[in-house]
Amino acid sequence: MSHPLRLFVPAATPFRADLSPDPDRFVTHCRSLLEDGADGLAVFGTTSEATSLSVEERIELLEALVAAGIPPETLIPGTGCAALPDSIRLTRHAVGLGVRGTLTLPPFYYKAVPEDGVFAAYARVIEAVGSADLRLYLYHFPQMSAVPITLLLIARLLDAYPGTVVGLKDSSGDWDNTAAILKAFPGLEVYSSSESLLPKNAAAGGAGCISATANVNARGIVRLIRSIGGPEEAAAAADATEIRQVFEGLPLIPAIKATIARRFDDPGYAMVRPPLTPLPVEHAPDIDQAARLCFGVGSPADAA
Repeated sequence: MSHPLRLFVPAATPFRADLSPDPDRFVTHCRSLLEDGADGLAVFGTTSEATSLSVEERIELLEALVAAGIPPETLIPGTGCAALPDSIRLTRHAVGLGVRGTLTLPPFYYKAVPEDGVFAAYARVIEAVGSADLRLYLYHFPQMSAVPITLLLIARLLDAYPGTVVGLKDSSGDWDNTAAILKAFPGLEVYSSSESLLPKNAAAGGAGCISATANVNARGIVRLIRSIGGPEEAAAAADATEIRQVFEGLPLIPAIKATIARRFDDPGYAMVRPPLTPLPVEHAPDIDQAARLCFGVGSPADAA
């Protein structure tokens, strides 16, 4: 079963100088991503520093997006927390706003838990929300969560909750794992975490990607999606890869946010919340390169 290829952006969360979330900058950034052609926003993912946000902050920011006219059907907010009641509350709130779906990590503090426990956690969220409107996307990121979403777990959840568990983001970076999921569950919407895997994802029946670098290169990734299978695919893939490679080896989230700051000529966008730290000054040339490639923007020194 083939799916239309889509790009959802794990939108970075701006912070004020006092480290509180900045809804105005958040709305501006999210609008720009949709204007760049992204199909939607996977807010409160890893790149969004979601696990550094409180439940109330996520609720307030999501409401700010909807109040500002961002269509809720373009949103797949992250709702997975270490505490089950928090996951339930965030998921219920998001569904009540009419979002497209939720991208939900398993509880991630306890490691090496039985698969029965992970199944029970997802089951409790689904049953507690108790809504036919819930569309839940599983979030597989074992490098960070240390709680994998296995093929057996996916099968159990699909069998128990058909029509509710509808997709998965595979952030493992392991194409063999993504390919196995696509082969086993052709009806599932499966998103890669890297635009470099888009051609493989498309050929295997995947649904697209949810990529950190889409925060700064949504237009380029959309161009790649539209060119797959056509004469422009190689050039679009090369351009997207060039930009992605700039960020490889850099502290990813601070580098992404520093580049967003260049786009808007607003240093406030570069703020990160501890335990992350601002991008070291020695990486300024890399951000100069990224800003030129993504937005045609020179360095601040050039502007001066």
